[in-house]
Amino acid sequence: MNATAQRVLSGVKQWAAIAGVAALLTSCQNSNSQVLQPIIMDGSSTVYPITQAIANSYRETHPNPAEVTVEFSGTGGGFRKFCAGETTINNASRPISVEEMAACREAGVPYIELPIAFDAITLVVHPENTWVDRLTVEELKKIWEPTAQGRISNWNQVRSSWPSRPLTLFGPGRDSGTFDYFTEAIMGETDASRNDYTASEDDDELVEGVRRDPNALGYFGYAYYEAQREGLKAVALDQGTGPIMPSRETVENAQYQPLSRPLFIYVNADAAQKNPALQAFVEFYLEKAPEIIPAVGYIPLPEEGYRLAYIHFHRHKVGTVFDGKAAFDLTIGELLTKQAKF
Repeated sequence: MNATAQRVLSGVKQWAAIAGVAALLTSCQNSNSQVLQPIIMDGSSTVYPITQAIANSYRETHPNPAEVTVEFSGTGGGFRKFCAGETTINNASRPISVEEMAACREAGVPYIELPIAFDAITLVVHPENTWVDRLTVEELKKIWEPTAQGRISNWNQVRSSWPSRPLTLFGPGRDSGTFDYFTEAIMGETDASRNDYTASEDDDELVEGVRRDPNALGYFGYAYYEAQREGLKAVALDQGTGPIMPSRETVENAQYQPLSRPLFIYVNADAAQKNPALQAFVEFYLEKAPEIIPAVGYIPLPEEGYRLAYIHFHRHKVGTVFDGKAAFDLTIGELLTKQAKF
């Protein structure tokens, strides 16, 4: 465990003792004789590498771990399963929506919202693409808006100085939180996107699509770019103040806007109270996150972020601070302020 993780764990344990939740922890520890119920997770393919890495570490460090299953079907697809009670944790690359809140409420599934990292949605092209080094928000809108379908099909239609070459597009499917966030950030509406592109909830498929096609343009989570830097070329984003490349520094400094965003896990609150293994796994998740998240390729929260998540989890703080809406241009500091007031 690195020094940051040690400080986080030490701080939250001190708070737990002061707040009187030590009894709850002891109760969970005394439940080891019970049959361990499985922990079933689904949702965002962006968050999947984080949760999978933490699940692997959990299996390796616990002698008799509960069965842990991690799948991905996109944030929206995952919330459908989560709100139906089919999963105990949903990985999400955007906040829960109003419709999903209603579905969970109707099904009697209370949820605890835990921010766990930041991401930079990354624009990528093939390494042989020598003409694109940056894209403006207006150019992205021109490429991806619904009226572009069947009409904007060449690079020189985006910028006249670019070559007359086919423009082939790769992006997340409509069950993806990355699709929702990108589309609303660029177009202003969650469903306002062209449909004539190669879509997948599997980001590895999108990576391979761009790697094979010199005319391709795609977008997905930063970790997938980090894992394939040799076969992809990142494109700078220009919001009007100059081109900014995605990186840990530009996200932490609130420069890579509007495509930086928080990532979450949503935990079934009732299941966490009834299943000691699930409670222990979430504690382990928050403990390991500071060291695993940067290794995977995302941006970890400050120590205070994981302390607040731990507090909310043990206070059984049900609900969301986002009112069913994505928060654009949100900084890490603003996220922590929201969480502190929750």
